[in-house]
This record gives sequence, structure tokens and C-alpha cells, in this order.
Amino acid sequence: MDSHGTRSTDYVFRTVWRVAGTPDEVADILGEPSTLPDWWPSVYLAVERIHPGGENGVGRMARLLTKGWLPYTLRWTFTVTSPITTSGFTIRAAGDLDGTGRWVFEQDGPETVVTYDWQVSAHKPLLRRLSWLLKPAFAANHRWAMARGQESLALELRRRRSGAEPHSVPAPPPPTFPRVAGRGRRTA
Repeated sequence: MDSHGTRSTDYVFRTVWRVAGTPDEVADILGEPSTLPDWWPSVYLAVERIHPGGENGVGRMARLLTKGWLPYTLRWTFTVTSPITTSGFTIRAAGDLDGTGRWVFEQDGPETVVTYDWQVSAHKPLLRRLSWLLKPAFAANHRWAMARGQESLALELRRRRSGAEPHSVPAPPPPTFPRVAGRGRRTA
């Protein structure tokens, strides 16, 4: 443990995005894990829906295969733990990552400010063994992944707008290290 009482395998991140769209549009996209590989393929390699959850999204579960820029993958389960609303929702992560994530959506003129607080502990053996040494690299990997998320969410919002020609919106960025990424596939 460090002087703040956290282990080297504990990670706390806050990410803030600004995207052109409404909180309702953002909630629809981020609250549906089965579509993540379609619009955020640089990070979400495969999703298997486990449970659809209730009408408000609580209990929605999916098994995920994810990666960032670095050439390793993470297998974890995403469970919605609070209602998906236009102000946000929370998730529980279990598997290679264990912890909680909280999405908050706030309208600011024509944009939505999206804040994501992610508090997880790494359980993947590689991350557990090397966190004491490579924690800055793993944190940079997370920041890279979230930057691709903002870029990909902005593209998906454009794609979903009525009147937008599907071919007029660029494709989202692909995963790095295709051989590692090739292990995943979407299984909704």
C-alpha cells in the first residue's frame, strides 16, 4: 500500500468529454454495451450480452473483451447498477478489472459534458504483477482508450442524426496491434 492507503493495483480515473448531442442520445449509446464494438472498436473488441436488465437498465450485464493501445486484453463483466437516465448511470466491473464506474451527463448548450469516474483494481495477473513498476504506462493506456472513446462517441452521435448520410461520417479508429485485437469478436 502507498501513503494514501491504496494498493499499486488500484486505479482512480476521471475523464471529461464534450460532445455535440443531448444527454438522452449519450445515455442511449453508452447504456447499451452490445453496441460498443460497433462504435468504439479501438477498445471494445467483443461483447456478449448476459442479461438485458430491467426497463431502466438496472441489471443489464455483458461480458467484455477490451484493450487499449498496449498489446494486452482485459476480460471483464459490465453490470448496470443504477437506472440509466439522462443524468447518467453507474456500473460494476468484475473480472480482470474489479470496481465501479459512474457516468454523468450534463447539457451545456448544444453539447453534453460527459464525466466518467472509474475506480478499479486490476486483477489480471500481468497488471497485478507489474503495476508497481508500470502503473504510469497502464494509466496512459487508459487515457488513450478514453480519448478514442470521445472521438468515437462524437462520430456515433453524428452517424445517428437523422439526415446524415452514413458514408459521410468517418469510421471510428480501429484497435491497435491487430493480432492481439483479432482474438475478440462481437457475440451479442
